[in-house]
Amino acid sequence: MANKSVLSVMFIVFVVLATAGFGRSRFINSGTPTYSDLVSDGIDNVRQPSIISHNRIFSSEDTCEQTYGFLPCTTTVVGNLFLIVVYGFLMFQAATLLSNGSELLLEILGPGIIGGLFLPILGALPDAMLILVSGLSGSRETAQSQVLVGMGLLAGSTVMLLTLLWGSCVIVGKCDIEDSIARDLKDTKGFSLTGSGVTTDIWTCYAAMIMSVSVIPFIIVQLPQILHSNSGRHLAVLIALIVSLALLLTYCLYQIFQPWIQRRRLAYAKHKHVISGVLKHLKMRALGRLLTDDGEPNTDVIRKLFKTIDLDSDQCLSASELRALLIGIQFDEIDLDKDDAAEKLLSDFDTSHDRHVDEDEFVKGISRWINVAKGNVVSSGDAGPHTIKFINDFHLQTKKEHYLLGDMSDETVEGVENPKRTSIKAVLMLMLGTVIAAAFADPLVDAVDNFSSATSIPSFFISFIALPLATNSSEAVSALIFASRKKQRTASLTFSEIYGAVTMNNILCLAVFLAIVYVRHLTWDFSSEVLVILIVCLVMGVFASFRTTFPLWTCSVAYVLYPFSLAMVYVLDYVFGWS
Repeated sequence: MANKSVLSVMFIVFVVLATAGFGRSRFINSGTPTYSDLVSDGIDNVRQPSIISHNRIFSSEDTCEQTYGFLPCTTTVVGNLFLIVVYGFLMFQAATLLSNGSELLLEILGPGIIGGLFLPILGALPDAMLILVSGLSGSRETAQSQVLVGMGLLAGSTVMLLTLLWGSCVIVGKCDIEDSIARDLKDTKGFSLTGSGVTTDIWTCYAAMIMSVSVIPFIIVQLPQILHSNSGRHLAVLIALIVSLALLLTYCLYQIFQPWIQRRRLAYAKHKHVISGVLKHLKMRALGRLLTDDGEPNTDVIRKLFKTIDLDSDQCLSASELRALLIGIQFDEIDLDKDDAAEKLLSDFDTSHDRHVDEDEFVKGISRWINVAKGNVVSSGDAGPHTIKFINDFHLQTKKEHYLLGDMSDETVEGVENPKRTSIKAVLMLMLGTVIAAAFADPLVDAVDNFSSATSIPSFFISFIALPLATNSSEAVSALIFASRKKQRTASLTFSEIYGAVTMNNILCLAVFLAIVYVRHLTWDFSSEVLVILIVCLVMGVFASFRTTFPLWTCSVAYVLYPFSLAMVYVLDYVFGWS
């Protein structure tokens, strides 16, 4: 598949270069043409459309110039539409090559520096390239007009990921919801708005929280407009740029250390679930008398339980006896390494560090965990000798907590057959994707700007709708494929990637945009666009930060936000005149 993509890209590039010599440039003046060698198409006077006149979308001298001096250029609607499709396809292929190359590299080198630092930057590279060239070309006036393409891409990419793609992933990945959790591979309730949906792990909630925090630079750069101050706008851009870079560094460090944090959290949750299983097992063997009349642990019963576990009657429990206890409990709902669990249980109870658990250590350890279970479960009510429902509740709670953390222990990791060849292939794909993105980002921006001029449609709306389809289509297809597997793990991966992509838009792509505005002394006048980004990110971010299960009805919230965003920008800019 990758080879076919490379061949198709090379063929398209060859066609574009082969037809480059046929491209022509011409001037469109408001008066009579003064150059005798220009070919007239009957247009002698061009009027700036009223819908965009106050936004200065076009430069003062509307020209059509060949990018790099040889790529085709046109002023017709159909011609520019064709160029947008061709250059957009090339950017799509660049994004695909970068994505596939990153995945191959990840298979070889694993997470850490590669997964945390390299891959997020590569994923945002096509968008960053388009934003960069939108503000670098031509004079300051030309950059001020073309930078709307970059802002349209930034806003459109964020909104599309959190609305259309997010909602579609909920529909594609829906499973039956039972006990507030979507059950893997079980989809019998059809399109029930409340009975079917998706469940993600707790790490996906953290990704949504990080995404919500990543909008801080947008708020900082908007402060002068909020305070109606013109003097501090340039300073606000600089401060927002610094904050964006700081957040980018922090996010990459989090991505690097997140697998280690996740393993530690998962190991503790698994141990906690083992303890709850031991308590439940001991409760059943103790006939429900683990508590005294005062609601305290019944030490006499716990001592009797110790004697039943002490198989060799040597007044202490060894690791092998604890392992036999765990085997008898049968933890079928989790993938449990019995030896590792027995070692953790031994270290938890063995306060003397002699590799054995005596009777007093066993009593203290079980009593401590009984009190932990009572404290964690609110519904236990008044504790008494027969009020041991809280142990069952604690067991169910730890089981759900373990599930929501997303256990990766049963994943099969396939080794790479030929690491050297795969590494070379990955590097070549990354290099080719980077070259294509760098080479055709500028022509795509020019084609969008010319299409806007020919159709009188503001370039912001063209880039808002069309460009994200080119730069994020590969990501969207991958997300939908993962979601269609209808598992909690794949749903978590899907939504985490969506939130991660938006986070990179909010910090890396925005940092590129702010750097252009600051270095070229451009005017920051994107209040309506920033407001749309803030609303969509905060609504979806807060929505996803405090829940792990999303019924089918939640996709309607995401879908509604897309047309709402377009309508809001149009009303604020062209009705209330914000820009």
